[in-house]
Amino acid sequence: MNNPLDFVTKKTILVVDDTSDNLSLMSGLLKDQYRVKLANSGEKALKAVQGDNPPDLILLDIMMPGMSGYEVCQMLKADPATRPIPIIFLTAMTSREDEQKGLELGAADYITKPISPPIVLARVKTQLENKAMADFLRDQAAFLKAEVERQTQMVRAVQDATVLAMASLAETRDADTGNHIRRTQFYVQALANKLKTHPRFSAFLTDEMIDLLFKTAPLHDIGKVGIPDRILLKPGRFTPEEFEIMKTHTTLGRDAIEHAESALSVPVEFLKVAKQIAYGHQEKWDGSGYPEGDSGDDIPIPARLMAVADVYDALISRRVYKEGMPHEKAVGIIQEGSGSHFDPDMVEAFLAIQDEFRSIAARYADSDTDFEQKKVYMQAAGA
Repeated sequence: MNNPLDFVTKKTILVVDDTSDNLSLMSGLLKDQYRVKLANSGEKALKAVQGDNPPDLILLDIMMPGMSGYEVCQMLKADPATRPIPIIFLTAMTSREDEQKGLELGAADYITKPISPPIVLARVKTQLENKAMADFLRDQAAFLKAEVERQTQMVRAVQDATVLAMASLAETRDADTGNHIRRTQFYVQALANKLKTHPRFSAFLTDEMIDLLFKTAPLHDIGKVGIPDRILLKPGRFTPEEFEIMKTHTTLGRDAIEHAESALSVPVEFLKVAKQIAYGHQEKWDGSGYPEGDSGDDIPIPARLMAVADVYDALISRRVYKEGMPHEKAVGIIQEGSGSHFDPDMVEAFLAIQDEFRSIAARYADSDTDFEQKKVYMQAAGA
């Protein structure tokens, strides 16, 4: 009596031959060790490999009416689903040219008739062992790929949470509300997407870089953590001495990120972009900005993008010490700053998508509660 577990444990071999005697011969040789499926034509062989339980190995005749074994092999190897199944040609065609053609089509082995049963069994066993190892390695590779992706997603989630936590920490000591962080993220993303096909920026603004810009934008003012409250929360104009202290927030931000970078001992593109934004977003196109007084293309692209986003948001947002400016007036100021404060091409892109900026501002507008809480905090800190 057959063991019911044989269906699960035995490997399946598909024998393809147009001669019934050959099918009977191979079935009798293989059935004690393997599950045997039979097909008397190439067309039936192709149907037999479809479904959830494909064979583990195929013994394939070459000379058959209709579709030849060569054609069957070629079609099986062209299909990713059946490509891994090893094929052994079992044929009366004995020339070296025939064998070479079969192997070039992707067959794992080539056996000529009349067969030697021990040789056939040995070669079948070898190919099944090879396939088992290949399947194991493929499964391991798929597992490792999935595990790497899972770990990568976890790292990204931790990275995103850390950035937002750091940015929120800076925001609690600033006149800006938390929604300023969200708005500037989306402004930068929108502007970068508009510019990614521009000849000056296309090489830099890849999809991956735009994703980095979106994630690092919240860190642009991280250095304000180091600015004293008496200056950071001052409702009026700064004195020249106070302004010099305020300007150091760019250097403080860069240095904080560099400190984190040095702890890793390896360069990280994420931190590189974050430093460029934190350190350079107060630079101006004409060289009148700070901290370095860089001008033109010497200012990193991430910093130039943030300059537009940050100034626009500062203009339209209400603060304890001022009302927010209408969108149209803010747009006019940005336009006037083209070639002086801002990269002219970035201003042109901003003007083209100004309605998107307006929509972002509306979507993440500060609520009255946010504003009142910030007002109470600033008054308490000032006291």
